[in-house]
Amino acid sequence: MAETKKLLRALAGEVQDVPPIWMMRQAGRYLPEYRATRAQAGDFLSLCYNPELAAEVTLQPIRRYGFDAAILFADILLVPQALGADLWFVTGEGPRLSTITQQSDFDALKPVDAIHETLSPVYETVRILSRELPSETTLIGFAGAPWTVATYMIAGRGTPDQGPAHALREENTALFEALLDRITAATIEYLSMQIEAGAEVVKIFDSWAGSLKGDDFRKYAVEPCRIITQAIKARHPDIPVIGFPREAGDGYVGFAKATGVDCVALDNSVSPEWGAAHVQVDGCVQGNLASKHMVTGGQALIDETRHIVEAFSKGPHIFNLGHGITPDADPENVQLMIDTVRSR
Repeated sequence: MAETKKLLRALAGEVQDVPPIWMMRQAGRYLPEYRATRAQAGDFLSLCYNPELAAEVTLQPIRRYGFDAAILFADILLVPQALGADLWFVTGEGPRLSTITQQSDFDALKPVDAIHETLSPVYETVRILSRELPSETTLIGFAGAPWTVATYMIAGRGTPDQGPAHALREENTALFEALLDRITAATIEYLSMQIEAGAEVVKIFDSWAGSLKGDDFRKYAVEPCRIITQAIKARHPDIPVIGFPREAGDGYVGFAKATGVDCVALDNSVSPEWGAAHVQVDGCVQGNLASKHMVTGGQALIDETRHIVEAFSKGPHIFNLGHGITPDADPENVQLMIDTVRSR
């Protein structure tokens, strides 16, 4: 089916008159059907670990909008939980984890080969989706990048500047790098199992890459992504990889060549013209409409959508937001965006 799937064609380098489209966090709180299913599950983690319900919320935006891809419903922090970290979610505040701040914390983590027991429901979700998605819809698996996952494991929560992770990196580099290596190895196994279960593309989300500067960006954002991508390609040569080093700025330049990813996702802190000139020259790009347009809608949404499609029209492009859709988005604005892209 690969040749009929628009997203796979873009990832293979094909320039299409109408780009394929999907949306980060397309299964989520902005949809009433998602909120109903989450209530049925009881809480967020129970939803992630219930294959039938996780598959249902993954399918909901496909039924409603007909996106060209579905992305597995899960969370980047399931990997630290599988490695032995305590994980819970505080309503209205987000995730909390037990912290890794000293050697004894790291020593208490599980080995990489132990993660699959915890993560097996996720693989079952992928198997269900592989059976139930429309034949034209690409199934995307994903994981968090090691740096981003480490920032949560070190701080025990999200932080504005990833300060605790930067502090550990400076104060105990050996422990910091050992943690990154453990996450990297676990991520390779996790993504590989998603692919074996039916994922056709995998994406590596480095949400906090932008706080790494200079050589640290190369060592802790680029290099782990390269190692993961190389390992995935060795095991699964035909599976494309999308990298998303969010807010990388000039770090986007050359990222595809340095890591081996097939596509670089761009946030909306860079213009589409800049992205076309500096990133799309190396292959497929994904992005990069500001999420705020899903809230405000109107002519500005139409104009900016057209602007992005036109700017990237000379090369392979996957239309997406520059970050995940927010819970206050209007579902009607999502339809307007899709109609605008597809009416080109």
